[in-house]
Amino acid sequence: MRLREFWALVDEVLGQAYGRAVATDQVLGELDGMTAREALDVGVEPRDVWHALCDALDVPEPQRWGSDVRQPAPPRSR
Repeated sequence: MRLREFWALVDEVLGQAYGRAVATDQVLGELDGMTAREALDVGVEPRDVWHALCDALDVPEPQRWGSDVRQPAPPRSR
């Protein structure tokens, strides 16, 4: 997953305003207490940040990948 794909999913799945706010403010235990934006800034893989954000927000697996039901979910790298 590329960074632009991460932000596209944030906008589509969570909504642009809410998703951007959550990415900036939500502390994620899976990412050592960083926010999604902080984790991305220090080089954490976007797919790992996406999984952590979805886990924290209890986003169901089928809804995590947007409207394209054929798009495979990127695996976690950790």
